[in-house]
Formats: sequence, C-alpha cells, structure tokens
Amino acid sequence: MRSPIACFRGRSRLCLTGALTGLLTFLSSPPAVPVPAGGAPVRGSAYMGIGVLAHDGDSGTRPPDARASQTEGVDVSSHQLDVDWPTLWDSGTRWAYTKATEGTSYTNPYFTQQYDGSYATGMVRGAYHFATPDTSGGAAQADWFVQHGGGWSKDAKTLPGALDIEWNPYGDACYGKSHSGMVSWIRDFLNRYKSRTGREAVIYTATSWWTECTGGYGGFGATNPLWIARYASTVGPLPTGWTSYTMWQYTSSGKTVGDHDRFNGAEDELREFATG
Repeated sequence: MRSPIACFRGRSRLCLTGALTGLLTFLSSPPAVPVPAGGAPVRGSAYMGIGVLAHDGDSGTRPPDARASQTEGVDVSSHQLDVDWPTLWDSGTRWAYTKATEGTSYTNPYFTQQYDGSYATGMVRGAYHFATPDTSGGAAQADWFVQHGGGWSKDAKTLPGALDIEWNPYGDACYGKSHSGMVSWIRDFLNRYKSRTGREAVIYTATSWWTECTGGYGGFGATNPLWIARYASTVGPLPTGWTSYTMWQYTSSGKTVGDHDRFNGAEDELREFATG
C-alpha cells in the first residue's frame, strides 16, 4: 500500500481508499511491539503479559463465567491508545490497571486518558510498572514509578501499584540476574514502594518465570498480593509462597481490550482491597 502522503499527492481514488482502509485497520487493532530490523523490541514497548504466549502458550479455553464470585478487569498500556472505557463498563468490566512506567526513563504517553478515563466511568483503577532489572536498581525503579502515576490513595477507587516482573523482551529471560540477585532486586522495589506509599505492591508474574528466575523463592507470599498470568481455564499451580491469588490475567484476546483479568472476589471485596 502506498503511503498516505503519496496517495494525497496523487489524488487517486483507489489509492486514497487503500490508505483509508489501512488507517481504519490500524485504529481498530493494537499496534505490534516495535521491533527494529534484526533487533529486539524498542525499550518502553513492553506490556503486561508480553512473554506469556511465547513461553506458556494459550490453551484456547477460558474459565467459566464467575461474575457472582469474581470481578472482571482489564490491563492496558500504550498499545491500546485511547481506550473506550464506557464500552468496557457496559460489558461488565469494573477495574483496570494502566501501565505507568518502565525502567527509570519511560512513561506511558496515554497514561492520563487510560488511568483517569477508567476512574471516570466508575471503575476501580491502578497503575503498574514493567520491571527491567538489568537497567537500574529496584529502589530507583520504585521511585520512578511512584513519581509518575504509581502512587496510592485510600479512596476505595485506587488499587495498590503492581510490579510486572516477567520475561525480558529485550534479552535474557532473567535479565542476567542470578536467583538471589533477582530476589534482592524485587525486594528492593517492594520495600521502597511500601515506604513511599504505605501499601504492599501487587506482584504480577507467571509461575514458570518465577520458578526459572527466582529459583522458586517463597518469601513474598505472606505480604504481597499475587496477580497470576495464565491463559487457560484454571490458574494452575501458583508460584512458591502463595496459596491463593488476588488477580488472574486469563486471556490476551478479550473484547475491546485484549488483556482481561479477574479479581478473586466480588465487587465489594474489590473496593475493600483498594481501601487497604
């Protein structure tokens, strides 16, 4: 397809039709992760669940409807652009997490529309940070997160910040860390976040990554809520240290927004969790 600029100059009806079709396709589908020729994805382009399909796959089955006992949610990043929050609300979505930051230099350019937009529809909302333990320390990344949207307030509508710790899309799966080094990095992030906000951060991860990259460390389960990633009809085995989950990302192919989640409780329990 010719570029829109070339089409405009040529004023060809066929060319303009093709350009319009391409534009509509782009607007209706989240853009792929930018990947330079022969290279890794661009820093900042990662999102929650970026490694799940490649490493854990998708069983193709979905959990049964559990609206009475679990509450539907979504997670979004810059890939979703401006999100249609009213449509999500009308479909039963009651909470949302927005990517705020990555590393110590990236902020989501769509954060305000996504974070404030979900709140405006009545959803309980929160922010997440995509961890890159190979670029800077855990405490430094927690500071960056809190300073750029990752805070928390006791208003029953703001969820505690979430640490997205999963496969490295830019290189080595475990970011070049040993098991003990990864655990120390995560601990530094969690401790700094708690000291800055007064809340324990949620940990988003997949069991297989946790086993591979922390050696199955079990020391965070007593304090930090678990957000488990698994695209199947059940959550499967949980990471060491947790006996239950708080949230579950169960698909990357939902309606309106691909990544859909469930809070392991009814809506009133969700608001209690947000309140702390």
